[in-house]
Formats: sequence, C-alpha cells, structure tokens
Amino acid sequence: MRRILVPVLALLAVAGPAAAETRYLAYDAADRITQALTRGVTLEADRGLFGAISVRRIISTSQRGAADIRRGGPGEVRGVLPAGSSERTVYHITPEGDGRPLSRALCPGSDEVWLVAGRVKLGHPLTLHAVGRWPDGAYRHCVQLTYNWRGEWAMPPAGGADDSGAPVGR
Repeated sequence: MRRILVPVLALLAVAGPAAAETRYLAYDAADRITQALTRGVTLEADRGLFGAISVRRIISTSQRGAADIRRGGPGEVRGVLPAGSSERTVYHITPEGDGRPLSRALCPGSDEVWLVAGRVKLGHPLTLHAVGRWPDGAYRHCVQLTYNWRGEWAMPPAGGADDSGAPVGR
C-alpha cells in the first residue's frame, strides 16, 4: 500500500499547481454602499485541481484599476468581523499599484487593509469585509461589500465603463 501511496501523493503535489487554471469571475454591487465604493469587481483567481478557488487579484470591472491580494493575515482580522459573519479567508491588499488607493477608499486612515471573504463559488453571491489596522495598532471593521454573481470573463476586463462585452452568468 505504501508503495502506491507515495507515488500518488508525489504526482498530486506536482499536478496540483500544473492543473490550476486562471479564472476571471465578475460580480455586480448588490447594495448602495458597495455600489458607492466599487460598483463591480472581477476576481482573478486560480482554480485548483480539486475545484478550490484562490483569489490573487481584484480588478475594478467598470473603472481602471487592479490590486494584488495575498492570502493570509493576522488572526485579529477575523476577530473584528460583525457577529454572525461566516467569512473566514483573509487576503492582504498589497500597497503596490492600485492597492494603496483601494485601501484608502475602503478603510480611510488605516495603515494596512485586509479583505475577508467566504468561499468563492461560481454562480453564487460574494461578501467581502474590509478590515484595517490603524496607527494605534487597533484592528477595525471598515465596511461590508456585497456582490451578486454576474458571470465569468474569458480574459481580464478592459479598462473603461463600456461593458458591452460583459459576461453572461453560467
């Protein structure tokens, strides 16, 4: 049994990253607060061998701009979410490129910002929580962003507000 298990695990370790595919998942703002801040977003994500989706970039669907996000963050981020929140996956917004302006828009006055998401699933709504760390070291919940599934892009959206080539939900 061990002779079979070791090669299978080795194959899965190599095949996992190789089988990952990049997806562009589009969402529309579902409420007034979300629409005022982002209108809509597209998530550049990797879909792994077993179907798990890991987000690596957030792109403004209707405006120019994109920010890299990295999975992980301090436990204090989850500790300040509103009661009853089921979202648990923490992503750090990197300050490079449009990351700093996005962080300022979501959590004005904070030093660092994280997004906390639930499990990303095709065809399902998405909730993101922005959490910031202030100069005094305190972590605070900034805003809850709620999105409706729009569809999947074949490639990243082009800049500008023209969405005539917008995705159709699958």
